[in-house]
Amino acid sequence: MSSRTLTLNESIYDYLLSNIRPESDAMRELREVTHATLRMHVMQVSPEQAAFMSLLCRIMNARNTLEVGTFTGYSALAVAEALPANGRIVACDLSKEWTDIGRKYWEQAGVAHKIDLRLAPAGETLSQLIDEGQQGSFDFAFIDADKSNYDDYYEKCLILLREGGLIAVDNVLWGGRTADPSVIDVDTVALRELNKKISDDNRVFSTMLPVGDGLTLAQKL
Repeated sequence: MSSRTLTLNESIYDYLLSNIRPESDAMRELREVTHATLRMHVMQVSPEQAAFMSLLCRIMNARNTLEVGTFTGYSALAVAEALPANGRIVACDLSKEWTDIGRKYWEQAGVAHKIDLRLAPAGETLSQLIDEGQQGSFDFAFIDADKSNYDDYYEKCLILLREGGLIAVDNVLWGGRTADPSVIDVDTVALRELNKKISDDNRVFSTMLPVGDGLTLAQKL
């Protein structure tokens, strides 16, 4: 037992990766291609976070999910592989260039039919889903896009989630900047304010985990 989370050095982290469920070939290849070709590869979630979200969706028997911020599609692929044959992800992103990288690997894994990619501002896509009457119909939502709009995405995802559904909010530790009150740039302040809001929000039961760059889980009550 331990009274606090273990600090991961490279040796421990490598051991962790060697003992989680192995990535599918498509996931591994997509992760490696992203790292090799894009300077912004740090935007990709880590393998352990992808495995964790996949497990959450399996535990929940999730079928309908949301993703706000898809990048090259690694996290979408992880979730899609966990969904049943009739499952779907509504994936929101602005970049055709980045998401086109993932399409090949979605096809390779046999899950492309589950991923409904919407290339438009995420807030507009979420509003459209609400206007279509899809509120309360989603099981899981992952938010990992522009930080200044996180609050808007959180509120709209909360409307779209069913009771008992789960929102996962990424980058809540933000490299430690959210914990440093002297850092007051727009993105950090937005994250810091949302962190406080969620911790006080009686519409959800939440916790914050030191996974990746910090991951908040909020279950809709």
